[in-house]
Amino acid sequence: MKILVYGAGVLGSQLAHVLVRGGNDVTVLARGKRAEELEKDGIVIRHVFQFKTTVDPVRVARTLEVDDQYDLIFVVMKYNDFSSVLPILADNQSSNIVIVGNNADARSMQNFLEVNSRVAKQVAFGFHVSAGKREKDRMLSVGGGSGQMVIGSLDGEIGFKPVLDQAFQHVKNKLNVLSDIDAWLKSHIIPILILNAVSFNEKREMQKMEGNKQQLVHMIRAMDEGFSVLEAMGITIIPEIQAKMIRKHQRMLYLLLKIYSMLPVHKLVTGSFGEIEALNNAFTDWKKTTGIPTPHWDVLKRDFTILK
Repeated sequence: MKILVYGAGVLGSQLAHVLVRGGNDVTVLARGKRAEELEKDGIVIRHVFQFKTTVDPVRVARTLEVDDQYDLIFVVMKYNDFSSVLPILADNQSSNIVIVGNNADARSMQNFLEVNSRVAKQVAFGFHVSAGKREKDRMLSVGGGSGQMVIGSLDGEIGFKPVLDQAFQHVKNKLNVLSDIDAWLKSHIIPILILNAVSFNEKREMQKMEGNKQQLVHMIRAMDEGFSVLEAMGITIIPEIQAKMIRKHQRMLYLLLKIYSMLPVHKLVTGSFGEIEALNNAFTDWKKTTGIPTPHWDVLKRDFTILK
């Protein structure tokens, strides 16, 4: 299976790693120093919990040309970077596209590709369930060696599902196909925003979560408010256990957040300032549309730069 992974950051590198190990012909699109690293050393990943380092030679491309043909293209990047890639995808001849990552506006991305593409595009959306961070010339991975990709179409079944099944046939990461991927992606944004809101200082640098009682209480109740905004938009919270945990088991969630705030692992799941800022802008529009009161969210917005 000829596959392009468009994006060589943490999650793109992890996805390329498992696809290569699954026997696929994988090309990674990267630029600058990252492209040079991949050509010289391959995909180097240190798997934190597996206590091992893997190295996978991989093809490297610096551009996606109009006539380049792939069976599958996985676009793996930050939410605020997707818009710059859509015109390039529209011009390319490949038909099967999976846009992977946090996404507050999947429908408009699909509409753009349907209206502007030179050939008919089949589009799916997904999220590679893993985490990590860049460390010099390699990636640190949490769960990158096995796990799942949550994936789905906005309009019923994925039209190129047999192609996906073939690509993942021998891959450790399995596909978890959902009937409402847009609801899953929007539901995912709420905890991501809250966990990241308290992880950046005024210089846009990551810092350790303080984990004090008042802050944690505001975080839990702000997540509840966030889910209420989505529900007012007619969006089902997926997975349902997220809302259930927040609304019925706040004490347990408080303890989990307290532990999480004290562990260095939180730095491996923190997003970039630019992406979180863009997601927060989308959520702010949802709040204005629904008119749902969010007093605890507003407290976090007052106290933490990223939500302003």
